[in-house]
Amino acid sequence: MSCKEIEKYINNLDEKDRFSYIDILNQDSRKSVRKYALKLEKKQESINKEIKRLEELWQIEGRFFDLGYNLIAGLDEAGRGPLAGPVVASAVILPKNKIILGVDDSKKIPEKRREKLFKEIYNSALYVGVGIVDNRIIDQINIFNATKLAMKRAIYDLKIKPDFLLIDALELADINIKQRSIVKGDSKSISIAAASIIAKVTRDNLVREYDRKYPGYNFSKHKGYGTKEHYEAINKYGVTPVHRKSFLKNI
Repeated sequence: MSCKEIEKYINNLDEKDRFSYIDILNQDSRKSVRKYALKLEKKQESINKEIKRLEELWQIEGRFFDLGYNLIAGLDEAGRGPLAGPVVASAVILPKNKIILGVDDSKKIPEKRREKLFKEIYNSALYVGVGIVDNRIIDQINIFNATKLAMKRAIYDLKIKPDFLLIDALELADINIKQRSIVKGDSKSISIAAASIIAKVTRDNLVREYDRKYPGYNFSKHKGYGTKEHYEAINKYGVTPVHRKSFLKNI
């Protein structure tokens, strides 16, 4: 087989099977084949490093598994800061020690990769819940209380009651479930990180719909955040029904 044929054959294999050919390829006399083997080795090293990172992200959950909790839900939100649109929260219960390559704080992940992980998390999770609170309620009860309400709705949206909650930087006082608030939890807990991705992609998809209703604001680009372009559009076209009026008191 030519080097290109070898690459095509191996690239069509599952990742685990793909890496099993590294030693064989390294014994090939052709430089191009050995170069491809080196590429596979670097890929394998990268994946092993990523697995180690994810295993570390499971440590917080692991401590609570050891205490006897089995259904641990991570909670996070997206959309506290924008000038328009809802705040969205998600609750995610993952299978114990499940590895999903790439899961991290949603803010650290490129948009296309986030969307792929969104599907992978939904396919892999035991349960996923989503809670949405629109801009009108945000204006009525303020964004802090709206965020907590969105989290409660996400918990209620789960098809089973979790026995422990890991929450990103918030406490839910009137939820009868044991919990732990973790500052910067989306970079410390695998469950919270997964919830941050679900919340972010869900909200982004909702806000993209505004482009059709309110052309000229370019919601798909800034997702409702207070960019220079967004402020210029508000000054030009006015405030829409999806804007948070409590965030625009000076306009």
